[in-house]
Amino acid sequence: MDIPRLLDGRLKFRHLILVDALSRQGSVVGAAAELHVTQPAATRSLHELEDILGVALFERRPRGVTATVFGEAFTQHARAVLAQLAQAGRHVVELADADRGTVIVGTHLAGSNVLLPRAITGIKKERPYLTVIVREASPEALLLDLEAGRVDFVVGRLTAPSDERMVRRKLYDESVDLVVRAGHVLVGRPHVELAELVDYPWILPGGETALRREIEEFFTRNGFALPLNRVETTSFLTVRQLLLETNVVAVLPSLIIRDDPRIVRLPVPLDPIGHSVGLTLSATRTLSPSAEVLIKSLEDIASDMVPQGAPGEHSGGVPGETPEGVPGHAPGSGGDQ
Repeated sequence: MDIPRLLDGRLKFRHLILVDALSRQGSVVGAAAELHVTQPAATRSLHELEDILGVALFERRPRGVTATVFGEAFTQHARAVLAQLAQAGRHVVELADADRGTVIVGTHLAGSNVLLPRAITGIKKERPYLTVIVREASPEALLLDLEAGRVDFVVGRLTAPSDERMVRRKLYDESVDLVVRAGHVLVGRPHVELAELVDYPWILPGGETALRREIEEFFTRNGFALPLNRVETTSFLTVRQLLLETNVVAVLPSLIIRDDPRIVRLPVPLDPIGHSVGLTLSATRTLSPSAEVLIKSLEDIASDMVPQGAPGEHSGGVPGETPEGVPGHAPGSGGDQ
């Protein structure tokens, strides 16, 4: 099989952008809408690309398209090219004005309410004109954004070791708790059985997350099915409002509730469910100066974050500080290997 000549002028950037959109949207209609082109134009571009490569990239199905093995491979390379170009443009801008720049960070539930805001506050004191864009999504969606260069790095739960595509850096370890509102009927009891909770409404992370799979295993080990009355979300704002207004039981990282006395941990141990919070970065892309600055701030903040008493208890202090405001001892910062 002859190797396609991808530098002979026929391959356009619109082809790379299209395969990325098709892989995420799963349909020509969805990709065309995202890219603000007509469906015939998107179909024509796909045919052009397949002619250049000499293989079918997507299988057409009644309800959309599915990437072939060739499509999956080419999409990965297309995203890498787009990411490098986006990074190059921003790098040049930042070199022209060292006090300005933009960093785009992806985040999900773990690390989003304490670690990231404090790190942003820290760098804003030194570089007030640096623009920080925070994108919240599921871990899987954020990995695609990272691969395509739509985010510089991701802050959140680490669920895999580093590999040839992604580098994971652990910042700290965190427990996971079952929580309810402070006025819940179960608050104040020294011990609560899981059997007492299954009939309550629940908030669980989405089915695509590693934490959700661990919770399912936890229920199975204890002889229960997942609660039928449940909401599935990774949006902390949604979780918090439902907790405050209803009798739901939620599964949350311990730091999420540390500074909110309105949300209380239930004495139901979830061992061995816990996680490492850290950074996920592209293994093949050079970070911009702005991204490096934010990462340094994140590492500094994380080094001062230590548990206060039992997980989820409210001590009235600031995570990582003693009552006198002295930074605590830093946890280990080895990789999540």
